[in-house]
Amino acid sequence: MTAARTATGRSRAELITDTALTLLVERGMRGLTHRAVDELAGLPQGSTSNYARTRQALLEATVRRLAEREAQVLALEEMPSPSAGLDGLIDALSLVLHRHLTQHRALLVARYELGLEATRRPELREFYDAAGRHRFREPLNALMAAAGSTEPERHALSLVAWCEGLMFSCAAGAYHSSVPGREELRTGFAELLRGMLGSRPGE
Repeated sequence: MTAARTATGRSRAELITDTALTLLVERGMRGLTHRAVDELAGLPQGSTSNYARTRQALLEATVRRLAEREAQVLALEEMPSPSAGLDGLIDALSLVLHRHLTQHRALLVARYELGLEATRRPELREFYDAAGRHRFREPLNALMAAAGSTEPERHALSLVAWCEGLMFSCAAGAYHSSVPGREELRTGFAELLRGMLGSRPGE
């Protein structure tokens, strides 16, 4: 059975979890309650509780929706093939990161809220890590292997750490008011990836 769609084209579940993400950004973890989701989403009281009975269930659903939305932004499945060389990969990664920083910074803030909460809730930690492993870690490992890495997991970790540090600095840290341009990001990716992978013949 197809889920009923709202006036915006989203399912009721998407409306609830998107609203939960908005609340995390605007009010923090303490502001995320079933009642607050109902009120902000314009839903009848009890709608969110009917969808996610417990706070844990609501958090898990929100983590799942966050992973879906970030996967859409990152679009790792659309990364260029190895035949495009490092330049093609560098161009694609700089475009994706710039898009994330300039158009989807709220998703980053929501992720930080959920990540911190996961450090206090072991049951959420397991779910949070599993969502990230399936959506991001495994595809990045494959991406680095395709780029010629002989240690794809280690190189993927270095790539993630560099991106995460930059994203936190620009979304919630000291550089929140000075997001780097795409060319600056491209230079950073080039330095990082060429340092890890080197240049293949013809590049």
